[in-house]
Amino acid sequence: MFKKILFASNGGSACDSAARVAFELASKWDSELILFHVIGTPSRGFSPFIRDSRTGEDYPMDSDYSEWVVDEMENTYGDFLKNSKKSVIKTALGQPYREILRYARDEDVDAIIMGACGQDLGVGNLGRTGVSRTMRRVAKSAKCPVLVVNRPCSDGQSFFSSVVFGTDFSPASDFAFQWAMKLAQKSGASLHLFHALDLSKFNGTPMIGQVEIEDRIERAKKRIQKKYASDLKNMENVDAKVWEGTPCVEILKFAREKKADLIVMAHHAREADPRSLEPELGSVTEQVVLRSACPVVSVNHPEKT
Repeated sequence: MFKKILFASNGGSACDSAARVAFELASKWDSELILFHVIGTPSRGFSPFIRDSRTGEDYPMDSDYSEWVVDEMENTYGDFLKNSKKSVIKTALGQPYREILRYARDEDVDAIIMGACGQDLGVGNLGRTGVSRTMRRVAKSAKCPVLVVNRPCSDGQSFFSSVVFGTDFSPASDFAFQWAMKLAQKSGASLHLFHALDLSKFNGTPMIGQVEIEDRIERAKKRIQKKYASDLKNMENVDAKVWEGTPCVEILKFAREKKADLIVMAHHAREADPRSLEPELGSVTEQVVLRSACPVVSVNHPEKT
């Protein structure tokens, strides 16, 4: 399932939680772990200076600077590295999202692990800003699932014992479901299917009553059964729920109730066009990423499902 993992880090504190997940996940699954850092981009044309991707400052690019960056990565993750038998540090020059995608494709990795934000904003500010542009672009174009970690995970996580799959019944959700099911089967995790009936979609129409809400919930339950039941008939520890409310809020409440250690969602919002050049995540996915107490996986393509 996870033969090769790419952990993309800028070396900052915002990546600390993602680093812990990356190393622990690699240890549990006996995976090869690649610590990948994009040093920076040439400041202009063929200039001998590069603009550091983390500090934004210009430095002369030579072998000494590259070696210094590797030394800093070794110092930053030294405690993890000394207990990791199959990890390697790799660096590159260029636009961070492009180099991450290129390296992940060339190495045929099974998952990319990243922090949600490019800098440490503090726990109180996590919901006041969006995820980093680099993470958006990587999640949009990566051929493999992208696991995003925005908060410290609880001690003793088993990776994985309780997986929540959030669906909006879109084609993109089908890819996410296949990956979530495969992960649950291989890890022995319980799998919880969830759909939130978004009542805000009824704005501008006469207010619907409780009877209508309950009827729509029943229809959504039947839809889940019809869409996913045949694939799950040989699995135990599977359940499905439909709640009404704001999707990002309800999926987080549901994940908390199920003590989930992973949430799996499609990258795109239901109404999004996958061919769009905009790197935005679906608004629901982004809000879940920013507020979730556990890692969130964004699945965008069928290749690794």
